[in-house]
Amino acid sequence: VDLVHFIRRFNDHSVHPERRGFGIGVAGFPEGHPATPNRLLEMEYLKAKVDAGAEYICTQLFFDNHDFYDFRQRCELAGIGVPIIAGIMPVVSVKGMKRMAELAAGTRYPAPLLRRVVGAGDDPQVVRDVGIEWATEQCGDLLANQVRGIHFYTLNQSDATGKIYRALGLGNNGT
Repeated sequence: VDLVHFIRRFNDHSVHPERRGFGIGVAGFPEGHPATPNRLLEMEYLKAKVDAGAEYICTQLFFDNHDFYDFRQRCELAGIGVPIIAGIMPVVSVKGMKRMAELAAGTRYPAPLLRRVVGAGDDPQVVRDVGIEWATEQCGDLLANQVRGIHFYTLNQSDATGKIYRALGLGNNGT
């Protein structure tokens, strides 16, 4: 909250060379913040950041859209009205999947996704295709349910994001 206050004051004093100042975004955790097991308290902390001047929320990655929709509803109930940007990370390898589960402090992988990945066997290209297909389905559903934006965690694998973008019919000439 203190950092959000500081940046808001900085922007309000027109010190930044860009008239609009800094955009202020904060993190949101659809599956819950690992350091705050009390989900009600977590929402109070997030609301305080928005009240201090946060302009949007970008979520931690998630693989089950129900977690995002529940988070969005809890934000609404808490009086949080800023845009919530959904954090999506296409699975591109089993190794990367395991690493993200550690880095994201226990990201939950739904059984249907695990079933598809396990069904891919040892073929890295099939695992990658499964991950891109899953993320494409996620994004299509999010867009159909009025998500305010999607942030891709690419981890230097931006070609996967390009494939998702094209599969959703969002580009012109594949760009």
